[in-house]
Amino acid sequence: MVIPTLNEEMNLPHVFGALPAGLHEVILVDGGSVDNTVAVARELRPDVVVVQQTRTGKGNALAVGFAACTGDAIVMIDADGSTDPAEITRFVQALIDGAEFAKGSRFGKGGHSHDITPLRRAGNKGLNLFVNTLFGTRFTDLCYGYNAFWRRAVPVMELPATDLPRPADGRKLWGDGFEIETLINIRVASSGMRVKEVSSIEHLRIHGTSNLNTFRDGTRVLRTILSEFHRRAAKRRAEAKAPRPQIVPVLAVPGGKWYGQVDALLTSEEQAAA
Repeated sequence: MVIPTLNEEMNLPHVFGALPAGLHEVILVDGGSVDNTVAVARELRPDVVVVQQTRTGKGNALAVGFAACTGDAIVMIDADGSTDPAEITRFVQALIDGAEFAKGSRFGKGGHSHDITPLRRAGNKGLNLFVNTLFGTRFTDLCYGYNAFWRRAVPVMELPATDLPRPADGRKLWGDGFEIETLINIRVASSGMRVKEVSSIEHLRIHGTSNLNTFRDGTRVLRTILSEFHRRAAKRRAEAKAPRPQIVPVLAVPGGKWYGQVDALLTSEEQAAA
């Protein structure tokens, strides 16, 4: 499992204490904490794997964490206590039952949020409807970061490479910020992978303040939706223009026809002769 952190030393005792037994690995991605986040994590769980993110932002932290994972399944949760580690077993069970991506939802049946404000709820609802309309999805919760998936799904996400340098002007690379959750959800769904929503209850952050900015990050999410829509359209146009192998009838034996590519016929005849 992957836990992005930035100055979360006071929340880690609760989060680590609620982790289910038998986890293959716990990867803590630190974003340059100036408190005792890393030391507390190692004290609470000596087997924790600590990695440092290469740029800034939650998206980069997750990409770094995913790259460090060695298990078959990956679960991503937050370090502030808002996502309940006790729910991990239900997310993993969804994968075992056939899903390739288990997507947390606060607004599906059985879900709830104690943390979201009316403004953020309205924004999430509008953006969620927009995505469902453009991409033919049936999400009930677009902007939620509690997900689980098989590790083989990571390449489909096409996240920004972790070794790219941070822009000189200090801005985040696209995909390095909170838009990461929307980007992942859209790309996984567009790939045709089996997605199953898992009801989840979001709790209040225990200590500290959130780094989320409603208007700034909401704008990044909207931009992500539009850019992904254009990206998918461009990909489909390219696929439509790509040359397709021409299937031609080729005389294989006297009186008969063999339908296939010439190269395939020659190869088969060479193998038969050998």
